[in-house]
Amino acid sequence: MISFKQMVIFILLCTFVGVGGSVAAQDLYPSDKETAPDMEDFFSVKETFRYEVKYGFLKLGWVNVELLSDTLYQDQQRKHILTEIESNSKIPFMGKELDRLNSIFYVNDEGWPVENKYWKDNIDEDEMNEIQYWFDRDLGKVYYKEEDGSRDTLDLEDPATSGHLIFYVSRMHAGTEEGFALPVYVTKKKGYIFGRNSTKLEERNYEAFEEPVQAYKLEGKTENIEGPFGFSGDFRAWFMNDDLRIPLEARVKVLWGNVKVRLIEYTREDL
Repeated sequence: MISFKQMVIFILLCTFVGVGGSVAAQDLYPSDKETAPDMEDFFSVKETFRYEVKYGFLKLGWVNVELLSDTLYQDQQRKHILTEIESNSKIPFMGKELDRLNSIFYVNDEGWPVENKYWKDNIDEDEMNEIQYWFDRDLGKVYYKEEDGSRDTLDLEDPATSGHLIFYVSRMHAGTEEGFALPVYVTKKKGYIFGRNSTKLEERNYEAFEEPVQAYKLEGKTENIEGPFGFSGDFRAWFMNDDLRIPLEARVKVLWGNVKVRLIEYTREDL
């Protein structure tokens, strides 16, 4: 039986989405740009996200996402994104699960976020660096250590990522006619996430907002990435028509319904 952590980590590879804010979104975060945001736009603010993960009527847990302060990696200044996954221990047989996923990355010459290192700390079992992936662009290789202790080397294809950086890539393309293909290194192999976007706006209602919001839809699929519960490889996501394309909702189709990830808290401050 697949664990909560395995399911949520896979969903995060597909997209980060949700509902945020407690006031009218159009007034709080206006759309004053005609183009989708780039990485410098994301770095100009401090954002925090708290997501709720549900499967049917079951609340499986929560996901917190935050861009931390810059860090040094091999004497280079890099960005550091942290995702914390917490299970809902009130669900029978679920238990207390707490993982922290970390990615050290930078922006390449094409404007894409690309990874230097990814690792997972299993906090509840006190297993630090339980999973690690290193991206060596000088040699064109990806090295990994998985939680079963196995190690191996894969050929690197840019813009290479562990999947963590889909959080930014999807927002960079939302509301455009540009699709994307993202090479993802996970579970000991390389796969892909494909996204197809639209410039069409649709009005959607969310309880967290006082007014309806305008949203762009993304349709995506994965290739050579194994998902839980009969995941078909297809997913849908919606992003607000604001300056940073705040994610609104995602639906991942599985064998017996849909898994939904919703942002229940969102904060932003200018830097």
